[in-house]
Amino acid sequence: MSSETRINERIRVPEVRLVGPNGEQVGIVRIEDALRLAQEADLDLVEVAPQARPPVCKLMDYGKFKYESAQKARESRRNQQLTVIKEQKLRPKIDQHDYETKKGHVSRFLSAGNKVKVTIMFRGREQSRPELGFRLLQKLAEDVSELGYVEASPKQDGRNMIMVLAPHKNAKPKPKVKEPVES
Repeated sequence: MSSETRINERIRVPEVRLVGPNGEQVGIVRIEDALRLAQEADLDLVEVAPQARPPVCKLMDYGKFKYESAQKARESRRNQQLTVIKEQKLRPKIDQHDYETKKGHVSRFLSAGNKVKVTIMFRGREQSRPELGFRLLQKLAEDVSELGYVEASPKQDGRNMIMVLAPHKNAKPKPKVKEPVES
């Protein structure tokens, strides 16, 4: 069954539940009578609920209906927010300065409104001490708690431990500001 809305002569059922141009219920009528009413009112007969028994049809201007539905779809796309997941990889035996640098990256991602997937990679004997990675992820979550919250708590996934941080709902993403170039 096609997703295209059927109109006028393309509606092939013996009778339909008819709704008038102002939303008033006309009732169940034969398709020939519904088409005649549409032609007299200089409107189209549009099938709005094909699954109903009998199908529901409405008298309306189909061109205007298509235009308005396209406008609604465009508006909903405009209001959609694209979520981007950034990834930051760490090792359990990270140096303090390196940790601060990585924490700065995570803070920047969260303040820009992106989610951050923090991965701790274990190698060799480090795999026998997952609590080191867990403590490191907890410390990172506490350090960036004013910018975001833990969406997915730390989980061991093979050789890696993964945690997802998300920005707070009320925080607005900061727009990217380009610095003026001096010549």
